[in-house]
Amino acid sequence: MSNQKKQSFLGGAAILAAAVAIVKVIGAFYKFPLNNILGGEGKAYFNTAYYIYNVLLTVSTAGLPLAISKLTSQAHAQGRENEKRKIFRTAIVLFFCLGTVGSLFMFFRAEGLAEFLENSLAHQAVRALAPAVFCVCLLACMRGYTQGQGNMTPTAVSQVLEALCKLGIGLPLAWYLLRAGKSLEMGAAGAIFGVTIGTVLSMAFLIGYLLTHRNRTPSLDVPSGSGALLRQILVIGIPITLSNSAMSIINLIDTKIVMGQLQNALLLSEKEAAALNGQYGMAMDMPNMVASFVYPVTMSLIPFAAAALARGDHRGADRIVSSAFRLIAILALPAGIGLSVLSTPIMVLVLPAQYEDALAAGPHLRILGIALIFICLMILTNAILQTYGKEKLPIFTVGAGGVTKVVMNYVLVGNPDINIHGAPVSTLCCYLVIVGLNLFFVWEYSPEKPRYLQLFAKPVVASVLMGGAAWAVYGFADRALGGHSVYMANAAATLCGILAGVAVYAVLVVALRILRAEDVRSVPHGEKIVKLLRLK
Repeated sequence: MSNQKKQSFLGGAAILAAAVAIVKVIGAFYKFPLNNILGGEGKAYFNTAYYIYNVLLTVSTAGLPLAISKLTSQAHAQGRENEKRKIFRTAIVLFFCLGTVGSLFMFFRAEGLAEFLENSLAHQAVRALAPAVFCVCLLACMRGYTQGQGNMTPTAVSQVLEALCKLGIGLPLAWYLLRAGKSLEMGAAGAIFGVTIGTVLSMAFLIGYLLTHRNRTPSLDVPSGSGALLRQILVIGIPITLSNSAMSIINLIDTKIVMGQLQNALLLSEKEAAALNGQYGMAMDMPNMVASFVYPVTMSLIPFAAAALARGDHRGADRIVSSAFRLIAILALPAGIGLSVLSTPIMVLVLPAQYEDALAAGPHLRILGIALIFICLMILTNAILQTYGKEKLPIFTVGAGGVTKVVMNYVLVGNPDINIHGAPVSTLCCYLVIVGLNLFFVWEYSPEKPRYLQLFAKPVVASVLMGGAAWAVYGFADRALGGHSVYMANAAATLCGILAGVAVYAVLVVALRILRAEDVRSVPHGEKIVKLLRLK
């Protein structure tokens, strides 16, 4: 891989962002039809398995791949080829062990895990997803190694391959099982089995890539011992793992509390509680899809900023961080406001076969759209703190937000006048607390203090104007098309509102000079974009 031209930060982020865009388009063709097939109740079984999977996954892979990426990036910047190889050999053994333990635990304890979350019928979906833990552990190690060398392409290709398998196998399998008269639990298990197959094939691709792109260039550097490298991986990775897995663990406990309060405080049956929780999960799919675009920025941020710091280039690291802030502001603010102002029309658009669920999920999305802004900022600020060697701080901030979420859900969901509508409110407050603390610590520990007002003022103004335009155009189009079918009128009006919002925002980004030349110069054809938009 040494003969490959090292990608820049924004170039790497662009490759991963392009992959995520493709993955999310594929994911939309998977998730939205799946929601229509399963409905709220089936969605709850699917989500329960995913929450358990995410906890095991984040404990195994949340921080350690970033540690591998950071150590590999530093060795790569210093030309220490033998060190890079030793890092990978040490890490792959660690991840093999973690993956094996995680998969076996999830498979053999599926019933107990589902019962813990007050959703016992989800155990088949939990078991169907268990093998994916092992595969993703190895995937995380290999992706961290290639990203640490500034090569984001293998990660991008493997992500697309994984998404295609999920769509091509999981969705047809769920549809077939339900058509064959199987239960919703079995349908959810079939859908989630496609995820497992996708991770298997994605892992096979990355193994093949590494075997055919081995760097055999001789190097004179003497690598550190396996024990020393393992300690470095753990010292860097464990705090990141704790901060990232804290949110997954809190979400798991939060799900238990929501399901428990719906059943115990409001006296609903397990199926009724699952249906309400599934409607909230359907609304949460939208912010989660958009937030996924932040991860390419953070995955590219850490190795490149770490390499700049290893060279003593603090100014270069600061430029990378500032560009990341601007990119996230330009993406997250309009996306969050857009989802909020068009919440119910969007849910009706993507859930034509589950109209009642769509109407119920709309008010959730109105709040979660604003929460999306803070979810994106949390992901970014966590990565910035980790890059500057403050890996332990996100543990505290995420913990504070998680406690807020759990307490608020217990109080609000247990209130008959609020019930499931308390879940999105607690989610918003959770991320508000985390981001408020994170922004303070980023300002405190950055060599050059970030100017938050300068970074966010113009995107906020542009996003509010965009939201107003989208809402006004949707309302006008909806009234004009009132004589047509309900779904088609809503679909046309929603798309008109979205297109109007995009057009207004695009004009405002250029007119207000929100985007800078340095933010796009390193992406493919960046110079042409700079000249076309006359960026400075």
